Amino acid sequence: MSALDAGARSDPLAAGPVRDGARTPPGRRPVSLTHRPVTGILLISPAMALVAFFALIPIVFAAYISFTNWPLIGDYRFVGLENYRLALADPGMWKALRYTVLYTAIVTVPILVLGYGLAVLVRANRPGATVLRTVFFTPYVVGLTTLSYMLVLEAQPDSGALNRILAGLGLSDGTTAWLLDGVLATVLLSALVIWAVPGLTMILLLSAMQGVPQDVYEAADIDGATWLRRELSITVPIIRPAIGMSLIISVIGSFLAFNQFFILTKGGPGTDTTTIVGHIYNRAFVELQLGSATAMSLILVVFTALVTIAQFVLLKGSDD
Repeated sequence: MSALDAGARSDPLAAGPVRDGARTPPGRRPVSLTHRPVTGILLISPAMALVAFFALIPIVFAAYISFTNWPLIGDYRFVGLENYRLALADPGMWKALRYTVLYTAIVTVPILVLGYGLAVLVRANRPGATVLRTVFFTPYVVGLTTLSYMLVLEAQPDSGALNRILAGLGLSDGTTAWLLDGVLATVLLSALVIWAVPGLTMILLLSAMQGVPQDVYEAADIDGATWLRRELSITVPIIRPAIGMSLIISVIGSFLAFNQFFILTKGGPGTDTTTIVGHIYNRAFVELQLGSATAMSLILVVFTALVTIAQFVLLKGSDD
């Protein structure tokens, strides 16, 4: 036996793994004898087809529409980047975007704080905890659309329950036109969302809290830690990924807010409560300019993606 053969036999990395008495030739990837590559491709092909049909193809088609002057009715022609230039120069879009950012800043922190508080309240296995979870989550299940239609009736001057309650408390004369003033309408819309949405945050944080080891809390109790110290030093660091996910979902949902604004104010008075999605809706279905509206939609997608990436980076930095 030559020295070269002896070295090859003594070096286990010189050849591939042994399969049924034979080695896989060097440099060749082992092939599974039980699961062929085509099997995996066949298993994921239905999901890939759904993603392509409902996500990739519409995105590509939307990108194509954004380069045209596509009207809702009639012929269209290719205009290149003109829609994007006009969108970036549109003061109405920037006003709607500023209002959307303001609305997002108003509702995001209260939703997180209330959701965390509700999760703390129902996480213990005390009597009635299951009922409370259902009660707190019900507004989110009912949905902002239904709640908005109810609020339209309750916010009417003279006849709505909201004005009657405030008049009974001596805080109003009972004739406040909540939906005809931009500031009051924003306050009302924000209050509606802050009341309805924390149930989702509660569920997300509750599922994370239930994974915190109890022996960590017991050790903290032995050390004499207060409830607040336990939450800040144990619970919050451990469930930080769930908190980050809740923030991202809340911010994206606020950027895409439309139903409650359309039902309650239709963007008014004037354009004082017009969100960016509302502005895009008006451009597409009121002004009948689908090409321009699609360009704005893609700009919004990019903007939302950048905000989401920034949140990921900030949350990752806080973890480090």
